Amino acid sequence: MNKIMDRRKFIHLTSLGAAGFTIKGFIPQTVHGTSSISPIVVATWDAGLAANKAAWSVLGSGGKALDAVEKGVMVTEDEMNCCVGLNGNPDRDGFVTLDASIMDHEFNCGSVAFLERIKHPISVARKVMEKTPHVMLVGQGAQQFALEQGFKLESGELSEDAKKSYQNWLKKSTYQPVINIERKNATTQLEPSKMAPSRLSNGEWNHDTIGMIAMDSMGNLSGSCTTSGAGFKMRGRVGDSPVIGAGLYVDNEVGAVVATGQGEDVIRVAGSSAVVEQMRQGKSPTEACKIIVERILHIKKEKAKEIQVCFIAINKKGEFGAYSLHKGFNYAVHTPQGNTLHEATFLD
Repeated sequence: MNKIMDRRKFIHLTSLGAAGFTIKGFIPQTVHGTSSISPIVVATWDAGLAANKAAWSVLGSGGKALDAVEKGVMVTEDEMNCCVGLNGNPDRDGFVTLDASIMDHEFNCGSVAFLERIKHPISVARKVMEKTPHVMLVGQGAQQFALEQGFKLESGELSEDAKKSYQNWLKKSTYQPVINIERKNATTQLEPSKMAPSRLSNGEWNHDTIGMIAMDSMGNLSGSCTTSGAGFKMRGRVGDSPVIGAGLYVDNEVGAVVATGQGEDVIRVAGSSAVVEQMRQGKSPTEACKIIVERILHIKKEKAKEIQVCFIAINKKGEFGAYSLHKGFNYAVHTPQGNTLHEATFLD
């Protein structure tokens, strides 16, 4: 009996020791309630550098990915002009409307759309996820819920930059203002919602979304997405950002994905969930993103020259990647080694 017990004890102890080893390409296992998994956070655009810094204050101290992706994009909702938060450009009736979504590692998700005068739509989306039986609330109902949850009703006044942009737009009242940009060494006239989002020659931001995905030290994934949508859009227009499976999707067994760019075309292919399914079949994050970008190109054909669509992805191994339809998309990655900006590979 003692020999049997000793053998069992030996097997138990050696199994604990083996858990401390790592093999490249595999997630290290938890040992004595701690984990040697390296956390990671990835966010769209160079504005993601500041967002990642805030997210890392959570991840770097062993916090949850869900808390990190909320805290990270709140920075952008606070600071970014043009296309995220209450400083964003209005719809064509002169009102700023906000969309956001959030999703955790257990398929819990929440979103808001067509939300007005609330500073942090991402936090309202999280409350929808945690406090209601629903996934999405919109318009006045979303605003009423936010107030009931203690959020403050802001003034609704446009920022100075947004006022200036709106006044310029009103001169012609076309669906979108036309701006000259450089592409492939030729000057092209394109509408801002159809451009590769970037910093314009006059220094104005033309980003349309801040999206963030993260893995924490326990190996759990979460994601968030927030936007004020296309500037001067039709009143009531909602893009992909608050649509779970389009602008954002998380499957903790596979990976997490967020999209940015022309929302209507991301919705058409259920973009983020489609990328996750490609990773489920064994594709790397970059390969998976590329396949869905190619699908959009196939659908849009010649009209694809007029839009930009981009995806970022993390798989369960902690590998990351991105792909865009056209040149000009960058994304920020924060790991224990630092916070860095990357240029995405692109089709055209």
